[in-house]
Amino acid sequence: MAQMVTIAPDDWQRLWQALQVAPPEERYFVALQEYYTAPERAYHTLTHIAECLAHLAAVTPLAEHAAALQAAIWFHDVIYDPRRHDNEAASAAWATTVLGSVGVSTAMIGMVQQFIEDTAHRHPPRSTDSALLVDIDLTILGAPSNRFAQYETQIRHEYAWVPWPTYCQRRADLLQQFLERPTIYQTALFQDRFEDQARRNLKRSIHRLYREA
Repeated sequence: MAQMVTIAPDDWQRLWQALQVAPPEERYFVALQEYYTAPERAYHTLTHIAECLAHLAAVTPLAEHAAALQAAIWFHDVIYDPRRHDNEAASAAWATTVLGSVGVSTAMIGMVQQFIEDTAHRHPPRSTDSALLVDIDLTILGAPSNRFAQYETQIRHEYAWVPWPTYCQRRADLLQQFLERPTIYQTALFQDRFEDQARRNLKRSIHRLYREA
């Protein structure tokens, strides 16, 4: 069910231009595409990466380290297996290999690692740039209701191995955690644009999931 969306080589080239290094070996781009188009994926695909890059482009003036954020978006879900709990750390490690292969500085690589690990959403973002990234990653929660419904279907596909009643209960509990935050989004800009719609989407989905659990 993975959406067969490709990222143009020009988009990939722009990342390395922003980082001011030569692109890595072609095999890394091929591997990245293979990861994101794996058949077991439905939401965590190249479409998600393209959407995140578009959101970043709209807020780039607010970023202190826009190139590092761009890199983090490309790599943050490259390793994604719902059965494991270290996807972000594994994705950060893969990013480190690719970035290191072309001489990206240790400081920049560390920044990208931190950004990727913050997309686990287990703790508050550790910097203003991280706040931007986690907000970008969560824009789907504030999407129009029809797109949010599609997203929920896509997530269920990725967790198809979980029995439906169990899935409903755990998914509702997870969404409830977001709803119970003082704000879902960390930055004023994303709060203004997405907070109200996100809360409507989450309440509707939680109600349905608890009903069907």
